[in-house]
Amino acid sequence: MSQSHYIKPGRLDNIINGSIAWLARRGISLMGTAELSVRGRTSGEWRSIPVNPLPYEGGPYLISARGHSQWVRNLRAAGGGRLQLGRKTQHFTAVELTDEEKPTLLRTYLERWGWEVGRFFGDVNAKSTDEELLAAAHKHPVFRITVTD
Repeated sequence: MSQSHYIKPGRLDNIINGSIAWLARRGISLMGTAELSVRGRTSGEWRSIPVNPLPYEGGPYLISARGHSQWVRNLRAAGGGRLQLGRKTQHFTAVELTDEEKPTLLRTYLERWGWEVGRFFGDVNAKSTDEELLAAAHKHPVFRITVTD
């Protein structure tokens, strides 16, 4: 599994993400967003970013459109984190899926949020074949999360 694929956010992305996270902390979800917090693998301090938790059979799931980002690396090390929307905080554990398990989830994610994250998937979209989605799966980590409280 290649863990080098990562599309770094630009200045505008950081401004937008900051605004979406601010709204999530105040209980306003835009199209299903929540604020993900995970302990840093070196510092141990909480690190936060807005995400789109995907409700799906056996889920919810967290999918990294940008690839093997810092939150992904931190989540792998921590094994869990928390999702916040307003005053509601859910602690969870996370299990990373294999590439073979991802195509249906990637398709569902792109059907729901392709307008927002499609640019991070290259030529792959919600109408791509299972084989095309499988070929791109190594670029997009997916975690099944289980709420613990």
